[in-house]
Amino acid sequence: MANRGWYATREDVKRAENIYGTDRDAVIDRMLEAATAYIEERTQRFFLPRTETRKYTWPQRDGIGWQLRLDQGLISVSSLKDNDGADAIAAADYFLEPNNYGPPYNRIEIDLGSNEAYQAGATPQQTIHVAGDWGWKSETDSAGTAAEAIDATETAVDVSDASLINVGDVILINAERMFVSDKAALDTTAALNGDLTATKSQVSVTVTNGALVKKNEIVQLDSEQMLVKSISGNVLTVERAYNGTVLAAHTGAVAVNAFRTLTVTRGVNGSTAATHASGDAITRYRVPRDIEMLCRALAISWYQQEQAAWGRQLGTGEGQQEFSAKAVMAMEHEVVGRYRRMMMGAA
Repeated sequence: MANRGWYATREDVKRAENIYGTDRDAVIDRMLEAATAYIEERTQRFFLPRTETRKYTWPQRDGIGWQLRLDQGLISVSSLKDNDGADAIAAADYFLEPNNYGPPYNRIEIDLGSNEAYQAGATPQQTIHVAGDWGWKSETDSAGTAAEAIDATETAVDVSDASLINVGDVILINAERMFVSDKAALDTTAALNGDLTATKSQVSVTVTNGALVKKNEIVQLDSEQMLVKSISGNVLTVERAYNGTVLAAHTGAVAVNAFRTLTVTRGVNGSTAATHASGDAITRYRVPRDIEMLCRALAISWYQQEQAAWGRQLGTGEGQQEFSAKAVMAMEHEVVGRYRRMMMGAA
């Protein structure tokens, strides 16, 4: 689970809870991993694509002879085979259904106008093989580019924009998926051009080349971090002493670092680690907004409970009762009602 991706990110939780520094990162990560697993268990679905081959018994109990019902959402098919995986069924001879609003698809129907038919092998068990991408959908957002050539074993990947990728994301470079487990500072090659005093209100930072910095990145000068709110030419407007770092003076051509080195697990969710060129496009997978919100809410609720030794109480005296996050429960109820796969072949 840890390397398949989370449905919300570490940064989401830290911003919501005003958590600074790195001391609690491991706890937050654990809560996000648990929240992701909990959502999958409650909905009987996963929401980040996985490439895999799933096998099915044929004929199916109470099934229709030309219809294969699936036990998980199907996004796309790379191959469909029957007879113990020995015989391929051409894409022109079947339909993915429901075709009007999939993916996800919940069944594969033989085109009754073709000469094709499902057939078992030596036994009915695991005789039909469906290879492809599984999950809810495959929706992505642009997330910059690779800032270096990447070999097939490298686990520290430099990217062009630190604001677009967070810890817990799954990113896609060419056909390879990677899980992001941490971020580290990297020199943007821009430098401070004019001294800064240790003054919270001094928020205009002139650098040698503003084009080398991105809006919404967290940059680090010496040991002070700053959030870049806007950029005008070579002048950054920032929030000083960000992320609980100490406000400080900076003198001379101090390097402007951004958190663009990603610690990644390679070849996740059924993909294969490969080489990539500098400048290759990166996208990040996006889960449904309500799934993201529930994952974040669960992680925050559990984090708060753990901080209180799982003893948070409301009220006093006889009216005292254990804290219950009713808003989170209502959110969970809505998500389960919307997404839960009740039985094999449900949409």
